[in-house]
Amino acid sequence: MNTTTSPDAAYTKALLRHFADLRDGTHGEAVSRQDKEALFRSAVDLLDPYARQALGEVNDVLMLGQGTVESSGVGRSPDTGLICSWTLGWAEQRAAGIPPITIHAYYGRGFHHPHLRGGTVKEWPLNVFTPEQAAQELPILRAIASAEIHNLVFLADFTIVPSSKPGTTTSTR
Repeated sequence: MNTTTSPDAAYTKALLRHFADLRDGTHGEAVSRQDKEALFRSAVDLLDPYARQALGEVNDVLMLGQGTVESSGVGRSPDTGLICSWTLGWAEQRAAGIPPITIHAYYGRGFHHPHLRGGTVKEWPLNVFTPEQAAQELPILRAIASAEIHNLVFLADFTIVPSSKPGTTTSTR
């Protein structure tokens, strides 16, 4: 079992970029809302095949290919921010009157920069019975840890993360 994590892990680099944005008052290299919205639109284009892939995999395996994956495209959210939603809908979901599986890319009007979110996600299933199954949970555990530190920053501010304090140099790209 490998218990070490590379300092180059994609999820930690993404968190470093996020906290550097908060520290520096930027999003990537953008400062203005207009430039940040342009970066959001570009990010949605880059994410589109992966969001479709993730939902397509769920459709193929769990919905037996009977569902439909759709994208809303980028549009204005009710708060006049920007949002793009990818959904997987299927007959039983519609008959139950519940929302489809949803992934949102969202740049709220009052947000410093965009975020990803699910439609209803709060809990992850835990059905691990073998070492191999435990290892396969690593991407989920990384996602949970990333979401947790992000939410803790919302409860305080980015300076609770030692690597993002002013004057700290860490590779974020």
